Amino acid sequence: MEIKIKSFKELNLDELYAVLQLRAEVFVLEQDCVYQDIDGKDQTALHILGFKNEKLVAYTRCFNAGIYFEEAAIGRVVVKESYRKFKLGHEILDASITAIENRYKTSKIKLSAQQHLTAFYENHGFQQIGEGYLEDGIPHIAMLKE
Repeated sequence: MEIKIKSFKELNLDELYAVLQLRAEVFVLEQDCVYQDIDGKDQTALHILGFKNEKLVAYTRCFNAGIYFEEAAIGRVVVKESYRKFKLGHEILDASITAIENRYKTSKIKLSAQQHLTAFYENHGFQQIGEGYLEDGIPHIAMLKE
C-alpha cells in the first residue's frame, strides 16, 4: 500500500473527495449510522491516506495533543470493506503512530475505539481506559498508548 501523509491544505480536491466518500461508505452506509462526519476538525488534522492502484482504500486522521484529546489522537480509522482481508488496517495504523511520533514528537496517543475492535488496537500497544460508552449509537471505549 502506498501511504501519503498530508495536512488538510495539502490535500487536493480528488483526495478530499475520496476521503469523504470512503468515510461515508463505511461509517454511514455500512455501519448504518447517521452522524455528522464533517465535524470541522479535518482542517487541524494530519491525514494518513493508503492507496492501492491509485485508489484510496485506507485512511486515518491524526491530531496533535490538545486538539481532540489532551493527548495526541488517531481517529476515523477506516479500511474499504473489500480490502480488509489484506490486513491494511494494521499498516495504516502503524503509519499513523509513526506520523504522530515524527511530527508531534510524542508516543502518547489516545483513540476512541469501537469496542469490537479492541483486540486490533491492543496489538498495536493500546490499552483500554475507563468504561465503555455509546458514540453515535455504537459501543466505544477509550484506549491509550503510552
